Amino acid sequence: MRVCVYCASSSTIDARHVALATAVGEGIAARGWDLVSGGGTVSMMGAVATAVRAGGGHTIGVIPEGLRHFEDEDTDADQLVVVADMRTRKARMEAEADAFLMLPGGIGTLEEFFEAWTARSLGMHHKPVVVLDPDGVYASLRAALEDLRRQQFVRSTALAVLDWCDTVDAALDACGHGSIGG
Repeated sequence: MRVCVYCASSSTIDARHVALATAVGEGIAARGWDLVSGGGTVSMMGAVATAVRAGGGHTIGVIPEGLRHFEDEDTDADQLVVVADMRTRKARMEAEADAFLMLPGGIGTLEEFFEAWTARSLGMHHKPVVVLDPDGVYASLRAALEDLRRQQFVRSTALAVLDWCDTVDAALDACGHGSIGG
């Protein structure tokens, strides 16, 4: 089982988010799973990969050439794949992963998440798409998506394939068991 984790690469975020990423990495390793990540070592991205490896797990990092220095490429990754651009990165991460897990993050995290979720909602893949949000970082996003559903811009079936979780164990269970509803 390979879990693709989308999360922040910002070094200015609150330390509790980095601790969350570490807990996710520990949980992935404890289950004997592998990590697919953005291939950087900064902030949450680095914390999740470091924790997976510390727990004996395998890590696959996928990083665009142009971000190798910006995100401090993960030279400790078991497999570091350098690609040409962000589009190629997302395609490779999607191909490598059996599930997608979004932690708190910025526009890059959201962009990757929305692409994986859109593909799932359109039946282009059937891999779980999970949001782990124990602190309510995405509460307004979730409310906005529900409002879009009420206005019929987003289908109820699209929202139903998302799993919103507030604990690491629940999120990893959702990754391992497929979509359990939102």
